[in-house]
Amino acid sequence: MDIFVKDNKLRRALQDEASRKKQFSAEMAEKLRLRLAALDAADSLADFWPPKSGPERCHELLGKLAGVFSIDVKQPYRLLFRPGDATPKRDPTIDEQQWWKTITTIEIMSIEDTHG
Repeated sequence: MDIFVKDNKLRRALQDEASRKKQFSAEMAEKLRLRLAALDAADSLADFWPPKSGPERCHELLGKLAGVFSIDVKQPYRLLFRPGDATPKRDPTIDEQQWWKTITTIEIMSIEDTHG
């Protein structure tokens, strides 16, 4: 999967281990490395189907963050991202898993506690 990060500070933290450890704890930096490796190795978001399974617990958020996806990093922090611009809009005639297969590019937005 193609991964983009528009925010320069976040991009540095995600690409560089020393920056990741400086901005986050060593344990969280390692979890981020694992999650990014899993996303990078995926053909599409459907590789994380069904939602909320596996260590990543990837799922789409609701409410004010509708359209944004979340992956667990280290409780309570989540890696938040949205489908890339080339992703087709959701089509009610196809099921959710099929739509997840169309998500092959993501934009990482932030790492935050969505519950607090």
